[in-house]
Amino acid sequence: MLDSGINKVHDETRQGEAFAPFALDPNQYSKRFYIESYGCQMNFADSEIVASILNQQGFGATRNVEEADLIFVNTCSIREKAEQTVRKRLHDFRRIKEEKPGLLVGVLGCMAERLKAKFLEEEKLVDMVVGPDAYRSLPALVEEAGSGSRAINVLLSRDETYADISPVRLDSNGVTAFVSIMRGCNNMCSFCVVPFTRGRERSRDAGSILRECTDLFQQGYREVTLLGQNVDSYHFNDDIHTAPVTFANLLESIAQISPLLRVRFSTSHPKDITDDVLHTMARYDNICKYIHLPVQSGSTRILQMMNRTYTREWYMAKVDRIREIVPDCSISADIITGFCTETEEDHADTLSIMEYAGYDYSYMFFYSERPGTLAARRYKDDIPEDVKKRRLSEVIAMQNKLSRERNRFDIGQTYKVLIEGESKKSKDDWMGRNSQNKVVVFPKGDQPRVKGDYVWVKVNECTQGTLLGEIAVEQPDEQALVTA
Repeated sequence: MLDSGINKVHDETRQGEAFAPFALDPNQYSKRFYIESYGCQMNFADSEIVASILNQQGFGATRNVEEADLIFVNTCSIREKAEQTVRKRLHDFRRIKEEKPGLLVGVLGCMAERLKAKFLEEEKLVDMVVGPDAYRSLPALVEEAGSGSRAINVLLSRDETYADISPVRLDSNGVTAFVSIMRGCNNMCSFCVVPFTRGRERSRDAGSILRECTDLFQQGYREVTLLGQNVDSYHFNDDIHTAPVTFANLLESIAQISPLLRVRFSTSHPKDITDDVLHTMARYDNICKYIHLPVQSGSTRILQMMNRTYTREWYMAKVDRIREIVPDCSISADIITGFCTETEEDHADTLSIMEYAGYDYSYMFFYSERPGTLAARRYKDDIPEDVKKRRLSEVIAMQNKLSRERNRFDIGQTYKVLIEGESKKSKDDWMGRNSQNKVVVFPKGDQPRVKGDYVWVKVNECTQGTLLGEIAVEQPDEQALVTA
């Protein structure tokens, strides 16, 4: 799927981002690796796992591709644009390889399985192709490729979760971190290639997740985002618990680590988010009041073709339930325009369901057929591209209107904001987010604050995507600051 507009399902500022070595690394390395990551946050989290495995083998990270002995591209197959970008980068790296004998280039992640033959044999762009469940085999594959052989492992696993591997964190802000809680997907949405590139769902050991979140908090992190293709279907059985650990159970356990540790999660499938999860969110103030609830289309007929397993009316009832149990919850969505056979009436249904849900923001795309999906096999991609783009423009216009309205509602409100760093536009301002996942920018003032601090901010004005405010004159007492 190709995307357009100001809202992106992937953070466009991070696409192609090189993995950063962790700060003040005291180790000396004889070899260096360079990783560029594309796609969703799961891919960036996977790069941290790869970095940990390579570190254990004596490789150090670098952001300078010229000094690398290993170059990896962690890939995404969800969007055509990502594939085009990756191919261009591989051609760039092949030119570097021609000037540096011994340099090894590899493809990791979702594109690996689907395009392994092209990368290795036809185009001869790479030395290694490694699927998302095969990262433990990287040391052996590097050795194999170093001997002159083409190295490949794209086997999908029914149980690999990398639960025992402590990720080497991207040296970002030191305040927020991503924690993978499950891998794979059992939802066979007809437009999506993920079940074929990442395999079936398997949930990570609950104890290992708790330990990782606890360690992050003790290291100074103040927010964790629990990641999975469908976090609400998390389900773990072990010999310790008499009953399975559900996502609601896991959320509660992590929230109890400390009231100073915020908990977010992504992504939710509407069919799986339960009242138990919503009540847990309402019960704990440090579980953020934000749900990403992909709708994809507002038309029941199109939803059935997409194999989304719910109707328009059912989705609207789920939105109502969220508003009832967590009234201050922010909701965002994924939306696809121009899916196979979509009519103007179907498109109008999408616009109206957006208004009904009142999304704070959305990730919006026009449909582009992905090879290997059910839709590619079953349906004809029959909507002209100019129609797809026109409908996408109308969806973007609707979301822009909704975002402005939702942000204007925040004017005059006071929110607890976690400081993530300085504003990109001014060193005199802090930038952070409130519980509803909205970016808040405010002057530093004369009070001593640092990244990772919580502060109460009164919103005075807004743009379409940002709340602008100032530190509240009347601060709650310290106990309220901890528990609010």
